Amino acid sequence: MSVPTQNTPSTDTPDAGAADQKNLLDPGFELTLRPMRYPQFYERYRDAIKNTWTVEEVDLHSDVADLAKLSPGEQHLIGRLVAFFATGDSIVANNLVLTLYKHINSPEARLYLSRQLFEEAVHVQFYLTLLDTYLPDPDERAAAFAAVENIPSIREKAEFCFRWMDSVEDIQRLESKADRRRFLLNLICFAACIEGLFFYGAFAYVYWFRSRGLLHGLATGTNWVFRDESMHMEFAFSVVDTVRREEPDLFDEELGGQVTEMLREAVEAELQFARDLCGDGLPGMNTASMREYLECVADQRLVRLGLKPIYGSRNPFAFMELQDVQELTNFFERRPSAYQVAVEGNVSFDDDF
Repeated sequence: MSVPTQNTPSTDTPDAGAADQKNLLDPGFELTLRPMRYPQFYERYRDAIKNTWTVEEVDLHSDVADLAKLSPGEQHLIGRLVAFFATGDSIVANNLVLTLYKHINSPEARLYLSRQLFEEAVHVQFYLTLLDTYLPDPDERAAAFAAVENIPSIREKAEFCFRWMDSVEDIQRLESKADRRRFLLNLICFAACIEGLFFYGAFAYVYWFRSRGLLHGLATGTNWVFRDESMHMEFAFSVVDTVRREEPDLFDEELGGQVTEMLREAVEAELQFARDLCGDGLPGMNTASMREYLECVADQRLVRLGLKPIYGSRNPFAFMELQDVQELTNFFERRPSAYQVAVEGNVSFDDDF
């Protein structure tokens, strides 16, 4: 697992006098913010605060009329999609509390994780509101919330998450290199596969509808979720970068092979979901094009982690290339998707989408 070349910002340099402090994954519970060991995490926390939004700002009223215009195949797709949304962020939030907060030994990073937990709660509220709006029948809503048990394609994604992430849940302290590698696999699955692949796949379906002038409310809320999730993913990757600098011997060929296999499995799990959603194919959206997109995203995650890409696929979705997540304004929406609080500073996103 090679170390990628990076332009390290000046904020990555710990405060003077902190050189004798513990590494990021050393057991313990550091409490003091001064001297500040990891100022880059504190800056991410401050940036996240500027991105505050609320579910009440999302207007879903026009979506109800749009839903009635959809074909049976499109209605099936949107039903499956909101069923996945109903539980996806809950898996992420649970891992934040049970694993990441416990083992990332930096008060600056824990500030960010606390903020991320709030954002995940907002996402859960958004998807709850979405389901209440899209599925007025109580039985349909109950089935959507039970999707992990009742829908095979969603259950397979959940089982993938638990298989790669649960092995570290019973570890109280990362005392050994083996424990730390298990934690890294949890973190990479969380960032690269769940937030960086499963949710990116889901966002593609949303923006496919938006490209046709449909479901403006869903697209508006998704814009804001997209920005949050991209920041969550980059924070997790910055944790991986920090551990790599502090303990490079953890990043051996075995770990690199495991991460590559993890991404392969994630792509296949998400493809099962695509087959369920798309059936024999819909105009502009089918399993073959979704495979290309997922492979393209998986390669970008591998490269970000310092590994070789394995697919070489290109993004087939022009509507994703046009997705400008820096400003998040599109001509289909009746008002700009600007955040409630002005954003300052820079946020890094994938070049192609």
